[in-house]
Amino acid sequence: MGIHQLASTMGFSKLPVQGNSVLLFSKSRSDYDSTFDERLHLNEDWSCNQKLFSLRKGFIETVKLDAKRVLEVLRQDGPGLDARLVLDELHIRPSGLLVREVLFGILKSINCENKTRCAKLAYKFFVWCSQREAYRHTVNSYHLIMNIYAECEEFKALWRLVDEMIEKGFPATARTFNILIRTCGEAGLAKKLVEKFIKSKTFNYRPFKHSYNAILHGLLVLNQYKLIEWVYQQMLLEGFSSDILTYNIVMYAKYRLGKLDQFHILLDEMGRNGFSPDFHTYNILLHVLGKGDKPLAALNLLNHMRETGIEPTVLHFTTLIDGLSRAGNLDACKYFFDEMKKNGCMPDVVAYTVMITGYVVAGELEKAQGMFHEMISREQVPNVFTYNSIIRGLCMAGKFDEACSMLKEMETKGCSPNSVVYITLVSCLRNAGKVADAHEVIRHMMEKGKYAHLLSRFKGYKM
Repeated sequence: MGIHQLASTMGFSKLPVQGNSVLLFSKSRSDYDSTFDERLHLNEDWSCNQKLFSLRKGFIETVKLDAKRVLEVLRQDGPGLDARLVLDELHIRPSGLLVREVLFGILKSINCENKTRCAKLAYKFFVWCSQREAYRHTVNSYHLIMNIYAECEEFKALWRLVDEMIEKGFPATARTFNILIRTCGEAGLAKKLVEKFIKSKTFNYRPFKHSYNAILHGLLVLNQYKLIEWVYQQMLLEGFSSDILTYNIVMYAKYRLGKLDQFHILLDEMGRNGFSPDFHTYNILLHVLGKGDKPLAALNLLNHMRETGIEPTVLHFTTLIDGLSRAGNLDACKYFFDEMKKNGCMPDVVAYTVMITGYVVAGELEKAQGMFHEMISREQVPNVFTYNSIIRGLCMAGKFDEACSMLKEMETKGCSPNSVVYITLVSCLRNAGKVADAHEVIRHMMEKGKYAHLLSRFKGYKM
């Protein structure tokens, strides 16, 4: 890198030059003055940046406090208190960040008992903001309240909101499609939605190549593999060509549907059309080889990746290990886990969790616990899936006291148990005849104010 390029990357666009050399020293008084002035300007810029940072930090903190106040007012809304009137009195100014904080707060609080109320409060706040001067909702604001409606199963209101958004000049995007497709329980409804988006002139499918790719990607996120096949056929009938993203999505769908012959046909077709495997293609291939219990072929593929200039990442190794684990080949899992570390890829929480889960399923609790302690020693923080696997392993080994202690440990370390953790622990305790302990876990869950809807699954428990 030349001195000009180096200077440019450090933020200095101009340097005094004489011939091919930079004048680092000069005895001219004017140069000393110039240097002093530059330092003065740098100090002024630094001071200005500090002020801007402080102002931004102050703004964010103020908005978060305002969001808490708004949420508190909305919680009290009812016959004796109109939230809109109270919000007017608070003189809170809506902003994109405030709307995001409030709507996200409502979204997180939704449960089976308060769905209707949450939807109403979200819309009341949404309308209140739109009536304030100098504020206009963004497409992100619409998507947030759409998510709330989808979660609350207010489907008619959700569609009305989409129409309103488009009427106000906001285009439907791939994100809009993702939210709506989640609400289509029947295959027929999903196909109608796809057709509507394909034909829509207001569908902003960027950054995807065309509308079909945007839709295929949205369906992949929701594991709608059969619908992916149908959309792909429609795409070909309309004369659209595949790119590497299209091939990756459709190949993965074929694999998940168990159509390996069609998977290989697409892989060959991709090569004939001049597309080389990319980062994601290799990830799919490694998982296929792993689940097919073909460690040697996977090793050859990893070497081939390096030869083509794609260095395998933690994600590639983890995907392979996950496949091998599902195939029951734990020796190969450990081999590639060690290879990952030898190649300078430090395992993350997902990689450790995959190894731990594999050992637990195989009934090798000691190895699972050893991996758990190793990840902590390497400063990898266990997540809820890690803890669930360990709790399940302890229950399988009959170590119920340790399993209950692990539940308390994860909470003290700021990891909130999800419904799967509670269901796993309660089911295992009950199956072992430890009904009193199971009820204690349920009581603990209820005291935390979470997953009240699970009570119907815990037969025999009384409040």
